Amino acid sequence: MARLEGKVAIITGAASGQGAAEARLFVAEGARVVIADIQEAGAQLAADLGDAALFVKHDVADQDSWERVVSQVLGRFGRVDILVNNAAMFKPKPLIETEPSELDAHYRVNHLGVFLGMRAVIEPMKSAGGGSIVNIASVSGLRAIPGQFAYASTNWAVRGMTGNAAVELASLGIRVNTVCPGLIDTPMLAGNSPETNAFFAKMVPLGRMARPEEVAEAVAFLASDGASYMTGAELAVDGGGRL
Repeated sequence: MARLEGKVAIITGAASGQGAAEARLFVAEGARVVIADIQEAGAQLAADLGDAALFVKHDVADQDSWERVVSQVLGRFGRVDILVNNAAMFKPKPLIETEPSELDAHYRVNHLGVFLGMRAVIEPMKSAGGGSIVNIASVSGLRAIPGQFAYASTNWAVRGMTGNAAVELASLGIRVNTVCPGLIDTPMLAGNSPETNAFFAKMVPLGRMARPEEVAEAVAFLASDGASYMTGAELAVDGGGRL
């Protein structure tokens, strides 16, 4: 049987890149998927995936938007089993060049968005008998990487929130884990110069960037019952390096 057969998943930032790869894999593994993204391109991906997918335009930093997403999911599919907090902002700058407004923008998407998402699914997951939350952080939240101050600081925060949520929600049957990708070949890397990306790729022990599908496999595992005894874990998908 497919790993996610009968499950209903919300994936944020799923219109493109890593989130789109997760959505495609989840549907292939038997799940019904809500593609929640501020980008309208998510509507085309949902159409491509057929009746198993639903696009909902969504701002992860808006609590009312989360309520609308959950309401539409329950109306269409009747339950919520999985949340993948995948949406993220990445505009790398060092501390001295980072404006307060830029730090706040990263906070709202990468930190507040994850918090609001976890809160929004607790009750429907309780009603479903439990669930799995997978928060996407980064290797920049595992060690200090210069030049990514706002992005990195929010990823450290995601790791901390995940650990606390895992302990608090365990009694409800809700598992909460983190995936920390390294250098992934997605449009997000446009925030770096080509020279920077090439430099980082050479530092990876496996000698290359990852495909978004490789991260999706790790996310699908944590979302599945195959990871039923894993909560509060941090899974690095980084080719053996921490950059």
